[in-house]
Amino acid sequence: MKRREFIKLSSLLGASAAASPAFMLGGCAAKPLPGTGTVSTTPTICDMCFWKCAGNVYKEDGELWKITGNPDDLHSGGRLCTRGTGGPGAYLDPDRLKQPLMRVTIDGRQTFRETSWDVALDFIAEKMKSIAATAGPERMLMLNHGAGSSHFRHLLRAYGSDSRAEPAFAQCRGPRDVGFRLTFGESANSPERTDMANAECIVLIGSHIGENLHNGQVQTLAEALNRGVSLITVDPRFSVPAGKSKYWLPIKPGTDMALLLAWMNVLITEELYDKDYIERYTTGFEQLARHVRDYTPEWVYLETGIKPDVIRQTAREMAKAAPATVVHPGRHAVWYGDDTQRSRAIAMLNALLGSWNRKGGFYIPEKVSLPNYPLPEYPKPKAKTADAYPGKWPFAGQGVTNGVIDASFGDDAFFKGWLVYGTNLPQTIPGVAAKLEAAANSLELLAVVETMPSEMTGYADVILPECTYLERYDDLRNSGERHPSLALRMPAFEPKYDSKPGWWIAKQLGKRLGLDEYFPWDDYAEKLDWQLKQVGSSLEEMQKVGVKNFPRKQPLYMREGKRTVFRTPSRKIELYSEQLADKGFDPMPVYTPPDPVPDGFYRLNYGRMPAHTFGKTVNNPMLFQLSPENQVWVNPLVASEWSLKNGDYVRLGGTNGVV
Repeated sequence: MKRREFIKLSSLLGASAAASPAFMLGGCAAKPLPGTGTVSTTPTICDMCFWKCAGNVYKEDGELWKITGNPDDLHSGGRLCTRGTGGPGAYLDPDRLKQPLMRVTIDGRQTFRETSWDVALDFIAEKMKSIAATAGPERMLMLNHGAGSSHFRHLLRAYGSDSRAEPAFAQCRGPRDVGFRLTFGESANSPERTDMANAECIVLIGSHIGENLHNGQVQTLAEALNRGVSLITVDPRFSVPAGKSKYWLPIKPGTDMALLLAWMNVLITEELYDKDYIERYTTGFEQLARHVRDYTPEWVYLETGIKPDVIRQTAREMAKAAPATVVHPGRHAVWYGDDTQRSRAIAMLNALLGSWNRKGGFYIPEKVSLPNYPLPEYPKPKAKTADAYPGKWPFAGQGVTNGVIDASFGDDAFFKGWLVYGTNLPQTIPGVAAKLEAAANSLELLAVVETMPSEMTGYADVILPECTYLERYDDLRNSGERHPSLALRMPAFEPKYDSKPGWWIAKQLGKRLGLDEYFPWDDYAEKLDWQLKQVGSSLEEMQKVGVKNFPRKQPLYMREGKRTVFRTPSRKIELYSEQLADKGFDPMPVYTPPDPVPDGFYRLNYGRMPAHTFGKTVNNPMLFQLSPENQVWVNPLVASEWSLKNGDYVRLGGTNGVV
């Protein structure tokens, strides 16, 4: 028998249908009209996606009524998206994890059994002690997603490990941020630092704002369209923003790089670039001019399907509005393997337009200078995450999930234990099932902290049920924005069932590992109150207002004509990258045609479904009711070949045989 069998948790817990009639109806007819009872509010930070909008939880006679946006919050502008207003579904979901579970073997078959917190935490702590003693604490790895993971990163750093990987880095915006850092010395930020509120031209290339409900940006784009901004959308699909664009460029999939280089060709050959900006702030312009010389609109037309006159018209449209032009960096930028260079091309195009750190282009984000709670220094790990895959991904600023998975199985596995927080690896990393099984059979410990059952919980030794974001404190939100701002998430309710907040779980594990000095608070509210008092606020104030905005200490944009230092080796914007050249990579983006599609196959592009955050919300009863299934858009010519009509079910099979 394998050491760990995959266990489908829903079959053990008797999970009900996601849109259970009992929840959806709930005896509403017998209740008074909403808002007619005793209403109270509690501030929160939405956890339905990464945007982390601040909002208010409304309770009526002590029961959850609704969640709305906080009007003082730049992330939400007082409005929540579909998913944010569906937040009550996460709290009320009848299928959520209710108690700790441990893997056991009964009659020769592995299953999960309910257990106490003491037993579950003792088991994990003993395994972590063993790993530290035999291999070293840095061989304990955290795989995580979401703001709540900060409690467990603190735990592992106190334990002696900073080994960590976030699938969203390698699968979403990691290549984008690396590309921008190589060019400007800093990233595009999250939320993105785009100044669309003042832009006169916005370019979306592989970005579908309006389908991806990045709340603040959706609202800003809508307002920009209302005032007549020129919108250019590059997308093979006639997406939501494509339908609102002055120019829609239905590009051949996989050829974005060619178009970006052609746009740079037009800006340079027609001398439409910002000459003063380029001369003052960049290095490598001469090399770039030579590099893009052959990427003429006529040649690129043959690759992209975008006509030469359209390429020229759109380049001129950008230049006419510059520097108030935003070529949006996008998210989920992992497509064809040249993703860092594609993002670098977007950054370089913005540089030619002179839009970086200028009004209508990209602003300079600013955070609150929030002091860390006084704690002992962390022990210095003897190894870093990247030591697990030496020489690979030299510019990655975080652990690369594919690499750490490969380093977690076999007799010589680098990592001996995993703590997985809020991420469902089988549905996140493509083609990883066999490797996950191998890792599960090699690891000495696999612990999962989750609010809901998932495929990942099926591999765990121990499952720890975290309460939802409506039942816990987490760290203050301190995102870089147009002005510094703090937002509070606090519990609106006591944790349901036997679930616990992440800070409590981390503290209890720390106690068992002899790390009490790193967890001196009895309640996480104590730590938050101390931090807030250092910046002239308090927990009491934040519990009332939810969001506190602070004045900026630096300008929103760069000072025109003044010396500006960038965080690159040359202290300038690097159009030609010596960093890449030194590591054996192309110093400037090079277009490589995508592999041809085999006969009988088609390219699978993807958009976003506004009602869902990938797999995170599929069981949410409120959101499931809005959108119970994925839909596939099929090109009309392809649909005709297969005699498909709207509403038909299809099976999609890949070249790897997966259906």
